[in-house]
Amino acid sequence: RRGRAKGRAARDGAARPGSARPAAARLGGGGSMSLVLRNELSVDKTKKKKRRELTEEQKQEIKDAFELFDTDKDRAINYHELKVAMRALGFDVKKADVLKILKDYDREATGKITFEDFNEVVTDWILERDPQEEILKAFKLFDDDDSGKISLRNLRRVARELGENMSDEELRAMIEEFDKDGDGEINQEEFIAIMTGDI
Repeated sequence: RRGRAKGRAARDGAARPGSARPAAARLGGGGSMSLVLRNELSVDKTKKKKRRELTEEQKQEIKDAFELFDTDKDRAINYHELKVAMRALGFDVKKADVLKILKDYDREATGKITFEDFNEVVTDWILERDPQEEILKAFKLFDDDDSGKISLRNLRRVARELGENMSDEELRAMIEEFDKDGDGEINQEEFIAIMTGDI
């Protein structure tokens, strides 16, 4: 389990609940990729209105991360376990961040925090994330060659990684649906419009 989670975090750029990782997965799920994309994005818009709620999937990911790195299974994690768990959830935490969490929540000076405290910290951090920043992270998952645009090649790679057996013709049709300037690629502005439902 540990190896699988670590591999997934590394592959997804330290994937986290509610962040950029599901952006690539939005293309999966069968049927029209663009339709699935649109459906997922409409959910995102709802989430933005309810900023104080996590999805069940996010809650489960927090629980899984805690259990994975609570190596001695005492329902509490120390500095090193906390740091790794936070990073596995996609947070680029520094030493000072982790020490502050411990200082704020380790009331009995055990050097550890409980699951309840961990859950509270991570929930707050997730809900404070900037949606625009998350969208740009998602864009970079597609734009792996840093061209500033999502090309047919980029989309083909993502579809292949998700196990979507789609022809170039189908992928081109998806690009054309969202390509407002007609250059055959999706730029950052067009991607933001897709992700916010303004298209």
